[in-house]
Amino acid sequence: MKQISSVLFVCMGNICRSPSAEAMFRSKSLAASLDIKIDSAGTIAFHQGNSPDKRSIAAGIKRGLNFDGMRARQVEQTDFADFDLILAADKQNLEDLKRICPTEYQAKLALILDFCDFDYHQKAYTEVPDPFYGAGDGFELVLDLLENSCDQLVRRIQRGRL
Repeated sequence: MKQISSVLFVCMGNICRSPSAEAMFRSKSLAASLDIKIDSAGTIAFHQGNSPDKRSIAAGIKRGLNFDGMRARQVEQTDFADFDLILAADKQNLEDLKRICPTEYQAKLALILDFCDFDYHQKAYTEVPDPFYGAGDGFELVLDLLENSCDQLVRRIQRGRL
């Protein structure tokens, strides 16, 4: 199995789920002393240049996450070559990535929750739900799912089992 040295997290607008995943995975990677390039992007450019959603930041800060310097951007063609693993928040974003991803890089694409442990899959979460239009409590659920998935991803990278 190829050594993972870079991970890109992707959602639609790159202001809620994917920057939260970036912040969570950065925290987990640092704690595990992994030297990994970590970034996030969106499948659309609507929020390009914007900071992450204030509700994402507020929920993340309560867990010690850092969002400093993050700005929304759209996935670029160079990302498919530049990143070893490209993880989408949901099936629609994964399909959008598959549509624009060159054939030789398709194996790099997966869902973020493909790395979650069995307990979360029992709760029927196969995708990270979009909290943008919710009342605010969805941001905590997003972080719970991301924390579980990022923990498992770090363990698998350390063991060389992807």
